[in-house]
Amino acid sequence: MRDYLFLADKPVSSYRKSDSAFIACVILLCGLGIFALFVCSQNYAERMFGNPFYFVKRQLVSIAVSLVGFFLFASIRIKIIKNILPILVLGVIVLCLLTFVPGIAVERNGAHRWIRMPFAFTLQPSEFAKFALILFLANFFDKQARIENPEDKSVLPAVIGLTSVSLLVFFQRDFSTSVFIFCVGLLMFFASGAKLTWLPPALLLIIPALVFMILQEPYRIERIIGFLRPEEHVRTYNYQSIAAKRAISSGGFWGSGIGSGLVWINSIPEVQADYIFAGWAEAMGFFGVLLYFVMLAAFAWRGLRSSFVCKNRFAAYASFGCVAAVTLQSLMNCAVVCGALPATGIPLPFFSLGGSSIIVTLCMCGFIVNASRCTAEEDENEFEDAVYEGKDE
Repeated sequence: MRDYLFLADKPVSSYRKSDSAFIACVILLCGLGIFALFVCSQNYAERMFGNPFYFVKRQLVSIAVSLVGFFLFASIRIKIIKNILPILVLGVIVLCLLTFVPGIAVERNGAHRWIRMPFAFTLQPSEFAKFALILFLANFFDKQARIENPEDKSVLPAVIGLTSVSLLVFFQRDFSTSVFIFCVGLLMFFASGAKLTWLPPALLLIIPALVFMILQEPYRIERIIGFLRPEEHVRTYNYQSIAAKRAISSGGFWGSGIGSGLVWINSIPEVQADYIFAGWAEAMGFFGVLLYFVMLAAFAWRGLRSSFVCKNRFAAYASFGCVAAVTLQSLMNCAVVCGALPATGIPLPFFSLGGSSIIVTLCMCGFIVNASRCTAEEDENEFEDAVYEGKDE
């Protein structure tokens, strides 16, 4: 029986070369992220931990772990990823459920979004839920596309899966991530050409449900009020947003540099996390902001190109979902920092401090690299494998 697990064991003719331009974008974004983290967190890290490289070292450890996931998803055959997908999805569901188990769950500010790991590390399962949902929907839409009779097609399992994952994350008191996951799922519905006749009637339930969810937590109401009235509550729940805007405006064209000239960065609470873009803008100015968006655009362009030219339908759908997730999350974070959206807890990919975020981001990037190599021969080889397996039996 002929079967290959890694690309190294597969005939060279069955795959194109990896998209080197996309890999370069990933490397440059990681490098910019580490540099931005040092610039924004050095003073705070020096005051709190006596080491200006404290957060940088933590992020480098996370990136080292992330590279394992990157090379894994970039190397394993797409067919194998599809075969182990049920295990991956089940594993992520278990991780999400562990956030409700006392002793394992870690509670911060009333939210239980993390679980304890060995060596004093914590893990945020909702980040992994994004990737698992993308793979699940890609596999489902791929199977639906193979059904010839339109009457036999149904999007109900996809809708149930999308809603279930979103609610599971919401019950961890992670409202913004649950809404983000639902939006990424909708984008995959559009990209796959699946029927959306269920969406208009569903909105009659979704919109009131969103309003109800917002009203359940005082801090969510405060964020909406702060967004609608940015000139008020400057010393309370609008403080972080106003400090971020001042940091961005003070950067000018060339920025304030990376030394002691940075003023507003030090006034942004937890600048190394969700508001790191404001610190980057103050330090590097309009030039740095433009550089970031150019790199993000190049990342999105090369990633989408990989999904469009990929002849393996599952890989194409999943690759599109990964690119959409990273790009949309980046734009949403920048919009929040600039005051164009209400405050959320969504980090900036490649930049914000967070092990779970960078691990999932690089795993998705590894999958995109894998998809960039797929050709039409992939499906043919899978068919040939089935034939050989039949003969062996």
